[in-house]
Amino acid sequence: MGLEGPEDLEQLAIKKINSGELKEGLKLMLRAAKGYEEEGKAEDAARLFKYLGYVLLERTGSIEKARPSLLKSAYLYLDLIDREISKPDVDIDTLDEYCFSVLEIFATLNDQKNLEKYAEEFAGIYEELGNSYQENDDLEIAIRAYETAYRYYKLMGNEEAYKRIAETLITLYGQVAESRLESGDTKGAAKAFYHLAGFTRAIFGYDIHFIEMMDTAAKNFEKASKTAYSNGDLDGTTSCLVKAQYAYLLARNFNRAKLIGLNTARMLYQVISSHRSRGDYEKAAEKLVELSEALIGIGKLEEAMGAYKSALETRSTMPARVRVRIAVLKKFAAENSREDVLDDIENIEYYLGRNKHTKALELAEKAMRRDGLVEVLEKIHAAEGYG
Repeated sequence: MGLEGPEDLEQLAIKKINSGELKEGLKLMLRAAKGYEEEGKAEDAARLFKYLGYVLLERTGSIEKARPSLLKSAYLYLDLIDREISKPDVDIDTLDEYCFSVLEIFATLNDQKNLEKYAEEFAGIYEELGNSYQENDDLEIAIRAYETAYRYYKLMGNEEAYKRIAETLITLYGQVAESRLESGDTKGAAKAFYHLAGFTRAIFGYDIHFIEMMDTAAKNFEKASKTAYSNGDLDGTTSCLVKAQYAYLLARNFNRAKLIGLNTARMLYQVISSHRSRGDYEKAAEKLVELSEALIGIGKLEEAMGAYKSALETRSTMPARVRVRIAVLKKFAAENSREDVLDDIENIEYYLGRNKHTKALELAEKAMRRDGLVEVLEKIHAAEGYG
């Protein structure tokens, strides 16, 4: 390694790659990755081999050229997973990162065999973790672990397993909802009912069970908005109302959803004006995204895109881009009783909730490329400046 450590080599490699000296940059990146591995810094080595593989894939378009680096990264992450789960106290955030990286790599390589193999293995790990956390009454972490197990079982098409996990999650979210209601936290209860509805659908489909539970979520979001309003919190009021609007939409209570949407949009125009008059343009941008969601829900797409474009001109974020697409997808799913679209929304919201914004946007973009939505996607792209 000479006098240069892997950290120095990594920085130099990035500079070379960014300045167009790709070949030299990739050589330095490879040396840095090997250097980290020699020093026992497996996580840094895995990260760099992954970066190296994706740069090669992006610049050459060849999976075969990227394969060696990506496989090296995947197997380093698998070693890291083994180390993490052998610890007395597993860091579930760290474990999520490692597992996500492994599955992402095998998906990129179109390696279905390994994708299914490790999805099954990880599902088992997360189910065991969920059982352990549940036994220790750590419901929040138990739910996170079970949700990941559910996703991985679903990825490999193990219907019996994912329905079993869904039943457990229904029980846990029911406990959370009850606890939140008892403590007067209607917003927290509403969120729990929303998730409960999703796992109810996993078992019964888009039927009366799902609709009733989503309606319960909507009513609690509406109650939470009234509490926020009585406390003079207009930002909190509108946030809860938009959530209530979409929960009512998914419950197919279209009249209630439209009424709330109209009232929320009127309120949001005032809230946005107030933020702007105080010079708080970032908060105004945040509320403009909410306004675009409310307007999409009541079918005012042109106005929604105008609000969305204004929001992006002030503050462009990936979560905002995802949220606008989710709003369109939810309206489409509700109006057409499309369970396949609800499956897509479930996946997008999972990644959004775990701050995997790039993955969430990628899935949202893909979900929008279906009959009946392509034209709307083009309007979104135009608002984003890509049209």
